[in-house]
Amino acid sequence: MRVLLDECVNPRVKNALASHEVRTVIEMGWGGITNGKLMALAQQRFDVFVTVDQNLEYQQNLTKLTLGLVVIAVPDNNIKYYRPIFAELLNAAESVRAGQVIHIVSPELQS
Repeated sequence: MRVLLDECVNPRVKNALASHEVRTVIEMGWGGITNGKLMALAQQRFDVFVTVDQNLEYQQNLTKLTLGLVVIAVPDNNIKYYRPIFAELLNAAESVRAGQVIHIVSPELQS
């Protein structure tokens, strides 16, 4: 599976998805590209897009996307907030389908 991490996601999140091909937006040379164009580029080369952008799913017509979207909610971009959800992230990335959104919320944000 090919996974793209948004530039707002800590790049060390790659460790959660080590069994897959994972790149970051920055590694692809796509930093600073607007979400619409980024989604168009991403769906040409990736199966899953991982972001912390809580608004992305409302800005795009997801039913037309050929990749799945995993939206993570963490209190801070420090890797320590991602580690507790690594297993959930891997499961989401492996199960999300094109045009689908899976939300993952860090334990620190759950009430």
